[in-house]
Amino acid sequence: MILSKELLGRLQKRKLQVKKKKWGIHKGTRRAAAFGASLDFSDFRLYQPGDDVRHIDWNIYGRTQKHYIKRFLDEQELSVAIYLDATSSMRVIDTKWERAKQIAAAFSYIALINDDRLSFIPVTGIRGQKLIRKGAMYGKHVLYEILRLTEEEKTANFTKFFEKNMMKKSQLTIIITDGLEPLEHYEYIFQKLASIHQEVRFIQLLSKEEIIPLYEGDVKLIDSETNAAVNVSIQRTMIEQYEKRLKEHNEQLESACKRYGFFYLFTTDSKDLQTILLHDCTAKGWI
Repeated sequence: MILSKELLGRLQKRKLQVKKKKWGIHKGTRRAAAFGASLDFSDFRLYQPGDDVRHIDWNIYGRTQKHYIKRFLDEQELSVAIYLDATSSMRVIDTKWERAKQIAAAFSYIALINDDRLSFIPVTGIRGQKLIRKGAMYGKHVLYEILRLTEEEKTANFTKFFEKNMMKKSQLTIIITDGLEPLEHYEYIFQKLASIHQEVRFIQLLSKEEIIPLYEGDVKLIDSETNAAVNVSIQRTMIEQYEKRLKEHNEQLESACKRYGFFYLFTTDSKDLQTILLHDCTAKGWI
């Protein structure tokens, strides 16, 4: 499923917002905290009264007998890493997988059209799928490439492979996952991300049937990541216990995010994409 022209048009007017002022070393379209505060050289201009004389280039003065000021980049890029959980548990339900790809594609598109540096990482046990791009020219190409993303092999352990693919120099990290691994696994990667001072947005995406199971009676449950099967007789009390444990797990996951200074959003595949992006994410100040 592609993103509508109307939605793309609205996304073109948005930027990924960050709280921390930690900019990249290359030119972009974002204004730094103060003009000329960067150490990254841009070009020269003639000296004007009030300019900092420390920025005069005396070598050029020696050649031209004119005072030129070194200009430094006042507009810089944001380095963004987007991690999409592409393990089997994310892909087993088509609507959930499609929504996850759409969210990842939308954030990637916003980053690129604003000249930010994007690293898109579909996290599986397979290497070599990482996309690193910069520039508006790649916006739609990367968007459609993410939407076409397929993966057939059975893979598990999102958190394990996340660590192996972690982009340590990114300023903004966006994680899209179902968050269904043990809490201590997420705590571990949160510690890693906090240690390198990254601003993190954690999006937990579940399908409607994962939140409210519709199974009844005698069924065979098959683990989508390991193929392990178990025969169970599902009763209402079992479903209620599952819903209670899931709610507790999600609350603990959100609390862990807050404890590390990260930002958390829970959503479902039944929620409209435009609502997720332009209402929920906007309300949180993410875009």
